[in-house]
Amino acid sequence: MRPLAGVIIALGLVALVMLWIETQIEEERPQVASLPVQANKPVSDLPDFAEIADVKQKKRAFFSYLRPTVEQVNLEINGQRQFLLQLKQRLDKGLTISGAQGAKAERIAQKYGYELRQISTETLEPLLARVDTVPVEMVLVQAANETGWGSSRFAREGLNFFGQWCFRAGCGLVPLGREDGRNHEVAKFDSVEESVSSYLNNLNTNPAYQELRQIRSQLRDAQMEVTAASLIPGLIRYSERKEAYVDELLSMLETNKRYM
Repeated sequence: MRPLAGVIIALGLVALVMLWIETQIEEERPQVASLPVQANKPVSDLPDFAEIADVKQKKRAFFSYLRPTVEQVNLEINGQRQFLLQLKQRLDKGLTISGAQGAKAERIAQKYGYELRQISTETLEPLLARVDTVPVEMVLVQAANETGWGSSRFAREGLNFFGQWCFRAGCGLVPLGREDGRNHEVAKFDSVEESVSSYLNNLNTNPAYQELRQIRSQLRDAQMEVTAASLIPGLIRYSERKEAYVDELLSMLETNKRYM
């Protein structure tokens, strides 16, 4: 019986030791659980440009932040344009186009608010006037002007770099100084790319910027470079300030070329 009693005593000691170890582990767990948990910062967060004291550094930072997205969206537009130009070249040569090519052309036309009833050289010309890129420098200067170099409320809270409006309740941010009876809001975007895409599509489709598109088409036909300085006058209806707004953008373009 004594050996059995010894085993029982030994097992009891083991249990006590395990209980003590478990107690020590449980005492340490709250310390681990109390460590601060920091969520990953969204990659689309807008840098705090207002915190950059050096003006030159702020300008370079703002342009560097926005430029890659503008170039990417322009690249997509240019891809659509080159596709349409190839179709036009085929038609000019008397060649046919496939059903898939025709369907793609119709999708592009729909995106640019153009009704493409049939695909011909004559119908593609007006569409090509819309499906075209915009000089990066013009986009950057206008964004700087509209947002105060990225520090405006609409840029910070809505990634809206171009003062674009929307007209459905809750679609964006309500301007603090909105007049009674007005229902517009400043559009809110989920990404910088969405903001830039919407802005460029607005320039390429809105009747208010028909003059801008005409200037661009005339330069294309003359095989001349489409520059920011040549297109900015086409933004005369972008602001109620009209000529003063255009002059200000042209002045900003000249002053800030070194930072682009």
